Amino acid sequence: MTDLTKKVDTALARFDRVTRQLDSRSGIVRDARKRELQRLNKGLVSTLLKIGIVVGLISVVTILVGLVQPIGMFGFLAAVGLAIGIVAVIVFSGGREIATPKVTPDLPNGEMVQRFDSYIFRTRAALPAPAQAEIDQLSAALPPLKRTLERIAAVDPNAQDARRLMSIHLPGLIDRYLHVPPAYRGQQDGEGKTVDERLVEALSAGRQALGEIGENLARADMAAFETQGRFIQSRYGEEKID
Repeated sequence: MTDLTKKVDTALARFDRVTRQLDSRSGIVRDARKRELQRLNKGLVSTLLKIGIVVGLISVVTILVGLVQPIGMFGFLAAVGLAIGIVAVIVFSGGREIATPKVTPDLPNGEMVQRFDSYIFRTRAALPAPAQAEIDQLSAALPPLKRTLERIAAVDPNAQDARRLMSIHLPGLIDRYLHVPPAYRGQQDGEGKTVDERLVEALSAGRQALGEIGENLARADMAAFETQGRFIQSRYGEEKID
């Protein structure tokens, strides 16, 4: 009876542990989905604003031309067709295809993190479950990293390392994985590891590297704070205020 009770307790403990992990992971995914929806809404507002400006400009130009010289029905239809064409270009140029984050030297660090966050959220469903778990942990670490990177210049060595990881190395890893036919992802290589296993290991390494970058920046902030505190204490600590 004792052994049976121990087995039941062990099973219940394992169930509770798995349940907590699933709840935690679902919360991470929910937060990532919320951030992606916010980005989509922001992009929608920007697109609607561009459309409004284009339609307004074409309308104003059409009216001004009509005041000088009657444009007739064909001129009006041409203006409408021009507006529709430009609007179509604006709408379709804002597609949400899954592509490697585009990074330019002048792209702010915070925007870099947002593009990477969006990329891994949209590619997550195409990855195996163990890789999704790594993506979830990586996604959870991005908001605090974004706040830290926003305060430093893009040329900072730590920022440069983070930008390379988020714009080249990790997206390139995922893209290469997606190019491997599913039937071959379970085959072992010369070291006895499958494509899926290599993906998980590489994602874990990238996540740890970003974590170390965040830790380095946090320690730098702590050192700067300590220096500032000591200066104030040494400068004003012994003085008495009348």
